[in-house]
Amino acid sequence: MKMLILKMLHGVKTASVRLSRQYTSKAKRSVLLQDQKKVKNYEPKTSDAHTNRVYVWGFQETGALGLQTNVKKAKERYTEMVHHPTRLQFSNNNEITDVTAGYGFTVYAVKRSDGQTLFGSGLNTDSQLGFQVKGNKKDPANLDVIIYPTAIQLPREQGETDEDMQVRCMSAGRAHLVVVTQNGTVFTMGHNAYGQCGRSIIEDEVYTGSSLIHRIAQTDICGAEDEIVAVECGQDHTMLLTKLGRVYSCGWGADGQTGQGNYYSAGQLTLVGGDIEKERIVRIACASDCVLALNEHGDVFGWGNSEYGQLDDSPDAAPQICTPRALQLTKGIGKVKDVAAGGSFCMALNDQGLVYTWGYGILGFGPFVEQTSKPQHLLPPLFGRNDFSNATTVVSIGCGVFHMGAINSDGDLFMWGKNRFGHLGVGHKKDQFFPFKAAINGKVLKVAYGVDHTIALCRPHL
Repeated sequence: MKMLILKMLHGVKTASVRLSRQYTSKAKRSVLLQDQKKVKNYEPKTSDAHTNRVYVWGFQETGALGLQTNVKKAKERYTEMVHHPTRLQFSNNNEITDVTAGYGFTVYAVKRSDGQTLFGSGLNTDSQLGFQVKGNKKDPANLDVIIYPTAIQLPREQGETDEDMQVRCMSAGRAHLVVVTQNGTVFTMGHNAYGQCGRSIIEDEVYTGSSLIHRIAQTDICGAEDEIVAVECGQDHTMLLTKLGRVYSCGWGADGQTGQGNYYSAGQLTLVGGDIEKERIVRIACASDCVLALNEHGDVFGWGNSEYGQLDDSPDAAPQICTPRALQLTKGIGKVKDVAAGGSFCMALNDQGLVYTWGYGILGFGPFVEQTSKPQHLLPPLFGRNDFSNATTVVSIGCGVFHMGAINSDGDLFMWGKNRFGHLGVGHKKDQFFPFKAAINGKVLKVAYGVDHTIALCRPHL
């Protein structure tokens, strides 16, 4: 019996030895190597063929978000606010190249085969979206509110092509719009009571239902040797930036925001002097009536409203500054590469990717810090930097009248500030005291900060 058990155990051992096959390194690679022809190449399907997509959120009652497609649906699905970034259907069907947001309205620059280059939605009480007529019988009789993106007809001169009418840059104020096309023509429309459209002020002018779109030739503003590269609208004034770094302004100047050395309204675009006269300005920023400018060396200049020490923190500082001056309070933050100015606060981004805020409001330092006369930097982890992504940094900043935003190198948008209309996109309408990441399914390229809504131009992650 003992011998039988030993023979059985020996047989099991022999079998186990036979089952454990030995491979050489070459044979092992051969066994593990897959047939690459059988491996499927996954190509994700995108919902549209366009490069950019647009997300919108905030106050919808004005029609600025353009989410509705017809009047009937607008009545059936009424929503006062959209608290989360929502993809705009219009961007699925059109190639959108630029966006801007005014007070209750939005404008899109597009590329289309039919030659239309400009669309808008939202408030049109002052014809800031051009002259709009009823498209069909179901449209409301009152076209002071446009609920979905509608073409804005730019008047053409003989010989002007679709390419000429493509938008180079644009900006919207409280109730006016300024558009610069590829051929250098400046188009202005909307409210002009302060000369913000760059034309003479007409007393008691009626803007509702107006078909007037003012044209200004680029050469009449900056001459043949220069060209306009950017436009920035404050609340009721306009500024144009040229390739040679010159700034031209017009409009309301009660707080010195035109920078023309006085506090009067101006109906003609005029070259701005002061400390920026011999500087090459590369960036101008203004959401209300305080203006910041940045030169090619990273120095910051400012003019306009300074009631909260945005431009000068000295004890005897003037509350309004009508001539551009070099800011001393930003000297210690390094070389600045981007600036933004809200209603009562300012922002700066240096070449190290650090964000600085100062002035009065929700500055991003929590609920107990609402005013500082010195620029203070927000810690990088607030904008996505961590142990797993230690190279992440902020690449651009912007703001509305009461809120701020920053885009990091990963294409993520962080927002903070007042949130009465849900325009921070954080899911509620409570104020946000620290930067908070917006849930956007795309890499953010540009953000248009309206007074009560926000528009983000993005690219897909894939």
